[in-house]
Amino acid sequence: MTQRELILAGGIYDPTDPELAAEQAEYSKKLFAFNSLPPEDMPARERYYSDTFASVGEGCYIEPPFHANWGGKNLHVGKRFYANFNFTAVDDADIFIGDNVLIGPNVTIATACHPIDPEPRRKGLQYNRPVHIGDNVWIGAGAIILPGVTVGENSVIGAGSVVTKDIPANSVAVGNPCRVIRTVNENT
Repeated sequence: MTQRELILAGGIYDPTDPELAAEQAEYSKKLFAFNSLPPEDMPARERYYSDTFASVGEGCYIEPPFHANWGGKNLHVGKRFYANFNFTAVDDADIFIGDNVLIGPNVTIATACHPIDPEPRRKGLQYNRPVHIGDNVWIGAGAIILPGVTVGENSVIGAGSVVTKDIPANSVAVGNPCRVIRTVNENT
């Protein structure tokens, strides 16, 4: 299997493969240019989203600097998505983000994993797991969402939380590791 086929199959692969590295370098150049755009150049920002992201809804806005392994190539964002500065998308696999999602500053969403076994890890091998963020989610400043996690719709992730497991819909979750402390209801 090629390294690309291993990625698509969810297998362990070599991210330093020359073909993958060359493609990733092109996305890094595009991302550098995006982060260098003047604040008022909204048409260029919107072109970046539509040309680079896997999918993007209306009203997407990311406050630079934006960091992404693949420039957002594997990022799917819904309508009215907002990410504050220093949003990091480790988008080696797909990251699905719903409509009306707010992301605070310094948030990381990671899809890349490294083997527990030291031998393949020493070789620099990795595997990926997609992340799913539902509609109407608010992720507080400095939170980290780990590979393979799903955050259910209408949920709030507290600032500084490390989300290691799925969070059900309509939950307020905080901490390290992140845990549900209550549900979202009309009185909150």
